[in-house]
Amino acid sequence: MSADTLPDATRPPLRRLGSSGLVVSAVGLGCNNLGRPGTATESQEGTDRVVRAALDAGITFFDVADTYGARPGLSEERLGAALRTERDRVVIATKFGMDMKGVNGPDGGARGSRRYVITAVEASLRRLGTDRIDLYQFHTPDPLTPIDETLSALDTLVRDGKVRYVGHSNRSGWQIAEAEFVAREMGAERFISAQNHYNLVDRRAEHEVVPACRQFGLGLLPYFPLANGLLTGKYADGTAPEGTRLARTRRHLLEAAVSPELKRYSEFAASRGLTEVTVAIGWLLAQAPVASVIAGATRPEQVVANAAAGAWVPRPEDLAELDDIFPPPDPISPF
Repeated sequence: MSADTLPDATRPPLRRLGSSGLVVSAVGLGCNNLGRPGTATESQEGTDRVVRAALDAGITFFDVADTYGARPGLSEERLGAALRTERDRVVIATKFGMDMKGVNGPDGGARGSRRYVITAVEASLRRLGTDRIDLYQFHTPDPLTPIDETLSALDTLVRDGKVRYVGHSNRSGWQIAEAEFVAREMGAERFISAQNHYNLVDRRAEHEVVPACRQFGLGLLPYFPLANGLLTGKYADGTAPEGTRLARTRRHLLEAAVSPELKRYSEFAASRGLTEVTVAIGWLLAQAPVASVIAGATRPEQVVANAAAGAWVPRPEDLAELDDIFPPPDPISPF
């Protein structure tokens, strides 16, 4: 089934991002493969096909970062060109704060500083070919810059209309709480989202990140929802097909692909007539406060499958069985 014939019943629903007014599709397109060497989306033509498939499948949320691509900024350029005529239909999220290899000038590692944030946003706006970024995310904590300085700079960008909302990524529970407290004390724009590693295989986010997001009304955006492909079934025999992620990198994960847990998981999906991708994405969307699952793709058919997965709503008994296969992490004692 092609993306342009995808039935409405299998299109991902729209959800609010946390307690904010920003609405995103329950499945988003992760754009880290755009402009990546060795992928079908390395070229603009390949990127255009995947982005068009996403739009046709009902995906409105596109997540990128200034460091993605064969060179820093290339993924933003690819995405901006692909969405040039569709800008008002979509939500564009990008990130700043990782090492841009000097593209944004010398930074001394202080990539949460006022100077750096303003430089970075102007560069992203230029590459994306837009006058505003819908969700601007602080990619990783900066140990050198006080969070109040970063929040002040982001607040200015929102007031200037260059950024609509702000979020963060890769922060621990206490860092999420600190940013919330400081923003309230300053009266500054607060973060509305957290992007963290979270999937059925790796549920460590449930220790601190998930509770913090619930407490402060942040929408959680899980990355690596398919656990580098382990939750797709493509590596079930312990080998990596040519062109797949584990054929290029992280080959040590192939050993985990033949685990008893993943075998039970595969049987769980098959017994319900579901794909393993559907189960992985549907499970995440059933976890409050997950707002949207960011799934990467290099081919249109992958986008269609990911989008359709957002329509499956697991029953309580489904969730209980998945908890049995992949148990939640043990509680951390406060003592």
